[in-house]
Amino acid sequence: MNEWNIQSRGHACEACQQSFTDKQIYHTLLFDASPDLRRSDVCEPCWQKQAAASENPKGLISQWQGNYIAPTPAVDAIQKETAETLLKKLIEQNDPRYIPAGFILAVMLERKRILKVKEQIILNGKRTFIYEQAKTGDVFTITDPDLHLNQLEQVQHDVAHLLEHGFNSPQLEGVASVTAPDAAATEETSAVVEGESVATETVATP
Repeated sequence: MNEWNIQSRGHACEACQQSFTDKQIYHTLLFDASPDLRRSDVCEPCWQKQAAASENPKGLISQWQGNYIAPTPAVDAIQKETAETLLKKLIEQNDPRYIPAGFILAVMLERKRILKVKEQIILNGKRTFIYEQAKTGDVFTITDPDLHLNQLEQVQHDVAHLLEHGFNSPQLEGVASVTAPDAAATEETSAVVEGESVATETVATP
C-alpha cells in the first residue's frame, strides 16, 4: 500500500454529481481498494437514501461527516517551510526514509488541530493513522514508524533542519546526517517528544 497517497476532498457529490456549497454537510466514505484506499464524498440526502436502504457498501472501512469549505483564491507561495507544507512535500516524495519525519510532522499538526485523526487501523501489520486536513478535507494515511526513545532526538533534528532549509540543503542526505538545526525549529519540534504526543494515544471518533 502507498502510505503517502493524499486524496483530496471532492467538490461535488459522487452519487448525484451536485456541487457542494459552502458549509454544506457531506459524508466521507473510505474503502479498502487494495492495494490502496479509495475515498468517496457524498451529500447528506444521498447518504440518507443509502442509510434508509440499509446498504452497507462493500469494502467500507471508515466513514465520517464534515462541513464543506469553499476553496479560497490561491495566494503566493510560502517563502519559508511550515510543518504543513513540509509534510505535503514529504508525501509527494513517497520515500520510506521520510516516514519517521512525516509521522512527527503529522503529530505536530494534530496537536495544533490542523490535522484530525479520523481512524486508526492496522494495514500490512503496521498501525496506520487516517488523517484529514481540517480546512481542505484532504485525507491521507501515515504509518506509525514505532520510534524508540533513542531515535527521537535524531528525527527531531531531521525535522527541524527540513523546516529551516527544505530539501535543497547540501548538508541533507536522506535525513540521515543532520546537524545544528536552528533554535526556533528545534523548539517547535521538541514539543512532540514530550508527554503523550509520540504515542498518539488519543484518536478522534469518526
